[in-house]
Amino acid sequence: MALCRARAPIGKDVMERVDRQMMSAAIAAAGGQYPHPNPRVGAVVVAPDGRVVGRGGHRGPGSPHAEVVALAEAGELARGATLYVTLEPCAHHGKTPPCTEAIIAAGIGRVVAAVEDPDGHVAGRGLAALASSGIKVVTGVCSTEARDLDPGYFHHRSTGRPRVTLKVAMTLDGQVAAADGTSQWITSSEARRDAHLLRAAHDAIMVGAGTLLADDPQLTVRLEGFVGPQPLPVIVAGRRRIPPDLRVFERSALVFSPVDLDLPAEVVVIPDESGDRVNLSKMLDILGERGVVDLIVDGGPLLATSLFRNDLVDCGAVYVAARLAGGSGRGVFDGVFASVGDLQEVLLTGISRVGPDLRIDFERGS
Repeated sequence: MALCRARAPIGKDVMERVDRQMMSAAIAAAGGQYPHPNPRVGAVVVAPDGRVVGRGGHRGPGSPHAEVVALAEAGELARGATLYVTLEPCAHHGKTPPCTEAIIAAGIGRVVAAVEDPDGHVAGRGLAALASSGIKVVTGVCSTEARDLDPGYFHHRSTGRPRVTLKVAMTLDGQVAAADGTSQWITSSEARRDAHLLRAAHDAIMVGAGTLLADDPQLTVRLEGFVGPQPLPVIVAGRRRIPPDLRVFERSALVFSPVDLDLPAEVVVIPDESGDRVNLSKMLDILGERGVVDLIVDGGPLLATSLFRNDLVDCGAVYVAARLAGGSGRGVFDGVFASVGDLQEVLLTGISRVGPDLRIDFERGS
């Protein structure tokens, strides 16, 4: 009679490799979701025999969280299984019940969370609740990748403000527009499509009054088949008159101004100390309070300069066209570059070809 052999315990290195593989699947499950101001979260349930029996991604406020979606798909197979989730499960009542209660009720035996939730309502409470119920908890698996899944969320929860991305399209010699103000089109169609993909990843899109008057933009994502939410159009205005029949006012635009303006839009009056410009810091506070997590700035050298000089630009995407202007038109920033001592360090996070052009991504340096 053959002897039964005890199953050998899984080695630590094998377990770590499986955890990374399954967390990658959880990260993939979060893709394509637009849940802000809630976090972008993915989850998978893995049965003891290694089968993935449930997947879920959070779609937005009021909808079931990723863990609950994955547990519902797993059903009874969740008992004794491992739940992989990209963010710490919540333990508080909001628009939905606590995920920790659902996890405990489902009989999950082990939870692997990539990163702790920085939101003050959670911040370790979810993991503590799971551990106190006897569930084994592991954290830190693919934490960098999980943060990269939704960097705006982590920025928003730690600062109260949206993550500000400066988008620039310029010639190889640094011009964003000709001397007569024209700028269509400096970059290729491929770069413009990529820029709309970038817009689609943001909750709001901001331009200055100069860009608004010169281009009459709609400030929308224009991609074939795009079904996600359109970004909130945000205008930073001064004291000059803005015509009320511009295309952006066909949408629910938000205008920040130092003075009250008669426009078919919500106008928030927040002057700076001079009384002639908008208080940009207060503006970002207000946007953060309204749930704007990711903000893209897509026009206006004066606005770009003001945000940059007030240290309010967090990151950027610079599209460099395979074209030369051969002279001075309008640069990325307004004003004078007075001294080399004014240079600010940035961290280049990516360089890629987009059609004939280049895209250079950066983050603010320390």
